[in-house]
Amino acid sequence: MNTIIRLDLQDDYTLSELWSLQHKAYRLEAEMIGFHEIPPLMETREMLAAVKEAFYGCFDESGELLGAVAVLEETPGNLTVTRMMVNPEHFRQGIAGSLLEFIFGLYSGIEQFIVSTGKLNHPAVTLYTKHGFVPANVEEVAPGVELIEFYRGGRL
Repeated sequence: MNTIIRLDLQDDYTLSELWSLQHKAYRLEAEMIGFHEIPPLMETREMLAAVKEAFYGCFDESGELLGAVAVLEETPGNLTVTRMMVNPEHFRQGIAGSLLEFIFGLYSGIEQFIVSTGKLNHPAVTLYTKHGFVPANVEEVAPGVELIEFYRGGRL
């Protein structure tokens, strides 16, 4: 049985585990969408420790960090899922979906959830659509690289 808890980025071990997970997961996305300047890949451990997002990690019984999600309430009533990452060794085991459902429950008073992903990241697009997100707009962030923004709840 997996457990999801809030991560303490001031704990050196937790920070290192999260940083490592982030690099494993986002390197694969970078390959998939053909864009290697994804912001999480540019972060040092020190930069990650200083972010304002709330991070939640999914752990197995042995304490291994399987996946993590980060959220930020930039405007009242709107929660942005800023990062979603799963250890590639544990893809397609429902970890990302469990993290999303955990966030929906924890932040049940939120009017609208927002998330963005690379248009060519088909597994992420499928995940967000499956969990009730609706595509809202597409933005080209670099030549040939498009991000899709999705909303769940609230207004489109």
